[in-house]
Amino acid sequence: MNHDPKHILIIGGGYVGLYTALRLQRRLRGSLRNGSVRITLVDPQSYMTYQPFLPEAAAGNLSPRHVVAPLRRVLPKVRILNGRITKLNHGGRTATFEPDEGAAREIGYDIVVMAAGSISRTLPIPGLTDIGIGFKTIGEAIGLRNRVLSQLDVAESTEDEEIRRKALTFVVVGAGFAGVEALAELEDMAKDSTRYYRNIAPEDLRWVLVEATDRVLPEVGPEMGRWTLGELRGRGIDVRLGTRLESCVNGHVVLSDGDTFEADTLVWTAGVKPSPVVNATDLPIDERGRVKATTRLTVAGHPDAFTAGDIAGVPDVTNPGQYCAPNAQHAVRQAKVLADNIVRRLRGEELLEYRHKYVGSVAGLGLHEGVANVYGIKLRGLPAWFMHRTYHLSRVPTLNRKVRVVVEWTLALFFKRETISLGEIHRPRDEFRAAVAADRRR
Repeated sequence: MNHDPKHILIIGGGYVGLYTALRLQRRLRGSLRNGSVRITLVDPQSYMTYQPFLPEAAAGNLSPRHVVAPLRRVLPKVRILNGRITKLNHGGRTATFEPDEGAAREIGYDIVVMAAGSISRTLPIPGLTDIGIGFKTIGEAIGLRNRVLSQLDVAESTEDEEIRRKALTFVVVGAGFAGVEALAELEDMAKDSTRYYRNIAPEDLRWVLVEATDRVLPEVGPEMGRWTLGELRGRGIDVRLGTRLESCVNGHVVLSDGDTFEADTLVWTAGVKPSPVVNATDLPIDERGRVKATTRLTVAGHPDAFTAGDIAGVPDVTNPGQYCAPNAQHAVRQAKVLADNIVRRLRGEELLEYRHKYVGSVAGLGLHEGVANVYGIKLRGLPAWFMHRTYHLSRVPTLNRKVRVVVEWTLALFFKRETISLGEIHRPRDEFRAAVAADRRR
């Protein structure tokens, strides 16, 4: 057995991290078995979230556990460490690992993969951190679902018109994929839920989409974007283009167009930025704060460091002078090339360029509604919705998850979706604390 194995450290368990490890696990099967290679993956979570399905999870079309892939189950040959890399010294081939519990420690490596992804990009808007919620994690998606449904409960149970109006007003900031899909699915779910309330009608719900630019869903092109805008407005959604959120202190929303109103729920989806770990490394960073990558998915000037996905500025060889868009389509394909290039590096072979022309986008707009622009073919309504589901089903990792998703979709054809708020799961100790306090008062 080789007593000095090559150690591959993967930072991040999202698209790039999971798919890279999955491919390395398969291609380096023999080396992993004889101990000449070992792989470690570090991520705060023990699962990978398939983010395109977050809107469906939020709307109750899919169970939360079926839109995530458990890392240890999918990657049995890879060591999974839960925690964060707080510093990377590539010159010394060491990383500082801070586990969820316990003291930080140094991890040595031979090859590193920077795949930590991105976080929500926020602005210093008064009140944003008090009532705002992002839409990047499964916790945020389910928390938002429970929030929307609990607000219906509040509105049904009060006789105060101001409280009712505020509870039934929902604001989404950002009209890209995340914002439009989240809003469309949640609006569809909330409208469907009103049938179970005596005093709430669909027209009582107010949904406001705030976008700083002059269009929605730029990823699907101008024509399909205009159609989406008309579709949203046709559903009674108040779309504010060329408008910014100025303030939302205590739920008092102030927009740059001068309008003000009260809202208890605000979803922030106005862009992302690279993971903060990029600022704790000695690797080169570009003007946008991303790890500077080459077309072969190595870090510029560092042949034993690789990167891809949201955290990386990867040159687009099919569109000279531009960079690959930070989306799932590129991330999954980059991971395949990245893993193959690591194998080639270990074998002393020439590395391959990442080359993939963006083929277009699909987006879901609620049950049986969607929009798509793929290879120049433009679809809307039911055909686009079907394409959206089919494409993303093909991309969900593992057969296990694919089957579970199909089963849930099939059951949804015969049974109504659940519209129950389980908000107490976010505060599991409240009831116990109340019981303790009651005993102390005796």
